[in-house]
Amino acid sequence: MNQKALKTLEYNKITELLEGFASSSMGKELCRNLTPLDNLAEIEAMQQETADALSRVYQKGSLSFGGVRDIRGSLKRLEIGSTLGTGELLSICSLLENASRAKSYSRRETENDTGDSLDPLFELLQPLTPLSLEIRRCILSEEEIADDASAGLKQVRRTMKNTNDKIHSQLSSYVSGSARTYLQDAVVTMRNGRYCIPVKAEHKGQIPGMIHDQSSTGSTVFVEPMAVVKLNNELRELEIQEQTEIEKILAGLSETAAESLEMLDDDLKVLTQLDFIFARALLAKAQNATEPLFNTEGIIDIKKGRHPLIEKHKVVPIDIRLGETFDLLVVTGPNTGGKTVSLKTVGLLTLMGQSGLHIPAFDHSRLSVFREVYADIGDEQSIEQSLSTFSSHMTNVVHFLEKADRDSLVLFDELGAGTDPTEGAALAIAILSHLHAQGVRTMATTHYSELKVYALSTPGVENASCEFDVETLRPTYRLLIGVPGKSNAFAISGKLGLPDYIIEKAKEQISQEDESFEDVLTSLEESRRTIESEQAEIARYKEEIQTLKEQLETKQDKLEQRKDRILQEANEEAHRILREAKEYADQTMKIFNKAGQESMTARELEQKRSELRKKMDKTAKKMALKTPEKKKSTLTAKDVSLGDSVKVLSLNVKGTISSKPDAKGMVFVQMGILRSKVSLSDLQLIDEPVITSPSLQRTGAGKIKMSKSASVRTEINLLGKTVDEAVAELDKYLDDAYLAHLSSVRVVHGKGTGALRKGVHNYLKRLKYVQDFHLAEFGEGDAGVTIVEFKK
Repeated sequence: MNQKALKTLEYNKITELLEGFASSSMGKELCRNLTPLDNLAEIEAMQQETADALSRVYQKGSLSFGGVRDIRGSLKRLEIGSTLGTGELLSICSLLENASRAKSYSRRETENDTGDSLDPLFELLQPLTPLSLEIRRCILSEEEIADDASAGLKQVRRTMKNTNDKIHSQLSSYVSGSARTYLQDAVVTMRNGRYCIPVKAEHKGQIPGMIHDQSSTGSTVFVEPMAVVKLNNELRELEIQEQTEIEKILAGLSETAAESLEMLDDDLKVLTQLDFIFARALLAKAQNATEPLFNTEGIIDIKKGRHPLIEKHKVVPIDIRLGETFDLLVVTGPNTGGKTVSLKTVGLLTLMGQSGLHIPAFDHSRLSVFREVYADIGDEQSIEQSLSTFSSHMTNVVHFLEKADRDSLVLFDELGAGTDPTEGAALAIAILSHLHAQGVRTMATTHYSELKVYALSTPGVENASCEFDVETLRPTYRLLIGVPGKSNAFAISGKLGLPDYIIEKAKEQISQEDESFEDVLTSLEESRRTIESEQAEIARYKEEIQTLKEQLETKQDKLEQRKDRILQEANEEAHRILREAKEYADQTMKIFNKAGQESMTARELEQKRSELRKKMDKTAKKMALKTPEKKKSTLTAKDVSLGDSVKVLSLNVKGTISSKPDAKGMVFVQMGILRSKVSLSDLQLIDEPVITSPSLQRTGAGKIKMSKSASVRTEINLLGKTVDEAVAELDKYLDDAYLAHLSSVRVVHGKGTGALRKGVHNYLKRLKYVQDFHLAEFGEGDAGVTIVEFKK
């Protein structure tokens, strides 16, 4: 990619922004040196890396690479066997700790998480934890080695401390003893690495020792007393030993690091590359950028693209198309209308995309891969080369025409400007025609009306304009493709106060054809504004309709949910009430059976019967409350008579009317063995008869015989039940069948292991009202069915 285009389109400012998001010096270096690529596979790979890094940033936050130091020089010294200093070893340690953090950052939270393009890089990292821990253990800072770094160092430093204590003890005796009067100050000081005391010059003979220094005035000499000379000598020897131990420790650490030289080099390269990739991701996040889709057909389709160097709250997004239905776009409009920004936006976003950077535009924006981008933008007048503005532009044009091909993008700003308008327009048309014939993707801005006509009349060439609001004298910076722009010179001049007679005089100077063309453009502009206004209104109506539709659907869903909940609650309540009624009925049946066996008196029986009726009436009222209005009957006293078959709506059971309606519209209904008073509004006539035996016949000794509904089935199926479940169900069934005066019934228990059949037979043996039971005949169920015969 030619450097002139990079400079003209201010690509270097993008790399400066990118550099600010890198953490390491080597990562910043990669950002500075980033240049656009022209290989589709490499571009898509870099775009995928940026996208994957951005996804990780949104999921887990950013990853810092500040601990990645440039250790390339240290690695070279390790390669030749040199010993590294504390600072270099700490830099290696920092690198390894950064590798460990990056390794932890890369771990997937769940096994179902699919990998991305960064996984291979993260897998290459080798944190070398033992080495980093050992460096941290031995080296506290660049100036300090830990006492525990080695046993020898620990012993030397312990001895040094003891020697120091002895020296201070000896010198303290001089400072606080009888020699105090000979001293200038009561302090212990150090000269040339040896402990001394400040003695007055006139008393230097009173304290025997070695003089190491003298004050600038000569009134004080610094004497090392003979008593501590030997101790000071020992201390110096210990300091030499300490340095020797430190050198051994650093040599050992360097040797250990050298064993992992290749892994350290790999970690440095991988972390630098990751820093570079995550810098691209952070730039994309800051610019709210998206990944463009690339092609090699020369198609550009930028949706709501924003110039990345203009502040977010000021930039106006533009839509730009080129290369699909037309390969030459002529942009017209007044000065300061945004033509040049549109031109730079196309060029800069193309360069950014081919550098693996996301672009500030909507999703699914498309860019093409160009081998070269040529840009002639701005005033490049050169005093040194004696070139005018026109000459400098023509120099660029000549170069473009020599080099540009179908894989190039050419951008012209004010093509043909700086010379006679007629000749300039003719030159511009000739240049654009040549590039158009070559199939070169070209975008040019101009003021010339001739170019507008050329774009309107030439296939594959399209007009575009930068919108300008004449009323406010402000550009809107919107790019309108397919609409040629007006210069608006007369309108702007009038708004700024130029007299009308001058404007009219100017209009007389232009040809009738030019004036008609401007009128056509004015008409087109007015039509476009009207259509846009209507489209905006239609879009607003659509949005309102969609909102109302969503509100209606939400309301309908709530109603359905409420309806389902009410029905569920009603069903649950009905089942509960019916269950209670069934339990009352079962309990009463047992009482009546017991009455028949234990000779219960008629009064006691009538009392039980009355209690049951009250409970059933109470249950009926509950059921009536839960019954919807639409299920109420419209029966009157004239519609019913004794013996009519009816259905009690609230209980969902059938029965027979056994009394005439009273004044309140209440009748007695016989439901099996139960007789209850029910309102006519809770009854519904049915066609099929219900056979009941409502009579209660007294026999001798006050005993009572009762009958059961004749609608009881003549067979019970116990298949699949346990013995206990089967016996419990069989007990109730046989009671009902016996009360219904059935002579015999069939009990289906199956063959199986025979356990169920045996349990049934054992139970039947204990029943007093069972006359006999036996297995069915062949063809009627044989060993799987038992026939039970009741007593007469």
